[in-house]
Order: sequence, then structure tokens, then C-alpha cells
Amino acid sequence: MQRKYELLKSICIVRLSAIGDVCHAVATVQAIQRHYPDAAITWVIGRVEHSLVSDISGVKFVVFDKKRGFKSYLELHRQMVDKPPYDVLLQMQTSLRSNLVGGIIKAKRKIGFPVSKARELHGFFVSEHLPETEAFHVLDVFKHFASGINVPNFEARWNIPIPPSAIANISSWLNGTSGHVVISPSASNIERNWLPSRYAAIAQHCFEKGLVVVLTGSQAEREIVLARKIEELAGVQIVNLAGKTNLKELLGLCRFARLVIGPDSGTVHMATTQLTPVIGLYAHSNPKRTGPYRDQATIADAYTPELVARKKSKSLSLWGHRLKGASLMSQISTEQVISLIDQTLSQGWNTRDLPS
Repeated sequence: MQRKYELLKSICIVRLSAIGDVCHAVATVQAIQRHYPDAAITWVIGRVEHSLVSDISGVKFVVFDKKRGFKSYLELHRQMVDKPPYDVLLQMQTSLRSNLVGGIIKAKRKIGFPVSKARELHGFFVSEHLPETEAFHVLDVFKHFASGINVPNFEARWNIPIPPSAIANISSWLNGTSGHVVISPSASNIERNWLPSRYAAIAQHCFEKGLVVVLTGSQAEREIVLARKIEELAGVQIVNLAGKTNLKELLGLCRFARLVIGPDSGTVHMATTQLTPVIGLYAHSNPKRTGPYRDQATIADAYTPELVARKKSKSLSLWGHRLKGASLMSQISTEQVISLIDQTLSQGWNTRDLPS
């Protein structure tokens, strides 16, 4: 029997990382805000992820910096020890680190994932689990945290501000024109990167279609090197911004793009928050679970055929099942992605103009 939460006044969210999952969580948090406009919402979040969403209206953020190790837990304890218990805590991450974070925070109720989706001692840190659900995509599972506190089912939407300074930098990089294609070639795990020569081939194709091609990446040396290699192989004019953008600027690049292409990484989910068309490149994780939420029809999926080839089709229903293999991404062909590019570009979509 679902409990009533009409008088919720304080809600704590624990979701530390990663960028893509934080994007999913934003849709859930903002739906909760709409249903409980008077509730005080606190979100415990990672340092990097905070830089993307820090200016979301109506949310108090508590930053947990995992790089500080044990000191980060002590700092969190000092911040929370004198606070009264929250009416409810939504433990929206199952890693041991996030479970320990949730354990430090006082709350009258602590709601966690369904038992089948719990791991790393999750059950020891929550007072109740969400009921089992057929929901599979991470965002759809997150929606059940909202429904667990009586928030009606909602269509995912996002409001993540982009500061004028970020827009000004984007306008400078792109000479005031929008409608570019963002190719974000790097994932957090190098195995999930597509081949540089194939990235170069689709960059050539987009350039020949009249699109400005923008390469993005973090300041990690391997991402900068990969972008440089793609630029060299493509042999066409490319705006290479790898290592040069912060998360707000990357969000803006996604917002004003005609198309965003990338593997399982935060960038494709950031593009989804801006309602920009996405082509996802997936081989190691199930795109039905972690793919771009609004663009399931334009995913280059090597994951499903590989499971079938390994005679492990039953694993398609396992939440969180991943494949390993350095060559899996090579099963996504250049022609397959070019076909998805042409399909996407043929559909009517009004690119947003950069503010003058």
C-alpha cells in the first residue's frame, strides 16, 4: 500500500554521478518540484556533475568530492549532523560510495531501488525498496522514485540554464552560426570509443552535407589525442574544441546543434536535455537502458546482435548487463551511421539560432 506524502516539506536526493545519470535525475527532480512546490529539496551530488546543474532553480546542492577520499565523508557528516531528519531521502544510486553517503544523512524514510536492481549493500542503507517494475531505461526507473512519493507519471522535460558567457563563447567559436553537428567521440571507457577512421568518415560526410563539424572532448589527454587524430584523418575543416569547453559550454553546443553523435557518454544525454536529435553508438551496454532517451530509433546498436551471436539473448532483460571486448565497437559500420545521419537530417527540425 502506497503511503501518503501530502505533507512532504523536505526531500533529499542522493545521486552523485555520472553526467548522463544526473541528466536523467534532473527530469525526476524537476517533476518532484512541480508536484511539491513548497518542499525544500536538497541534492547530494558529485563535484564535476554539480558544475553542470548548480544553477537549477529551487534546489540546494551539497557537493561530495570523491577525490578527497575519507575526508569527504567527514565533511558531509559535519554538514548534516545538526540538521533535522528529512521527510524522505531518495537513494537514487546503488554504488557503495553513494550508499555510504545516504547512510550519513538522517531521514524519516529512505527509499531505494527495487530489490532486483539493488547492489553493493544497497538494502542495508534504505528503509524500503520501490516495488518491482518493468521499467528498463534508467530514466524510467528514476520516474518510479517520483511515483513512490505520489508524484503522477510525467513526460520527461528539463530546465538546465546555460549562462550568457557560455553562449558568447559558442558564438565566437562558431562565428555566430548554429546548426552544426557535434561529434563527441570519447566515452569514459576507451573500449566504448568507435574507430578514429570511422569518426573521420562521418565527419567528412557531415561536412559534405554542408554542416559545420564540431569535435568535443574533456581535458583528458587521450580525448584530446583522439580528436586530433580524427581531425587529421577527416581532411576537412573541423572546429576542434576537445579540451577547451566546460560542461555549460558543452551543453550549449548541444542546444544549438542540428545533431549530436557519440558513444555511451554524458554528451548524448546532455543533448537529450536540450531536445536535440542524437545518434548513439552502443556495443557494450544495452541502449534500451542507457541510450539517448528520446532517440531510441536512431541508435547504432551492436549490443543486441552481439548478445544474439553469443546465444545470450536472455541477457537482454538483465538490468545493467554489460559486454566486454576491445573490438565490439568495430561492429558498428560507417555505412550504418551515415544512414542514420541521412535519416535524421531528412526529418524536419528547426535548429535554434544563437542569440545575437
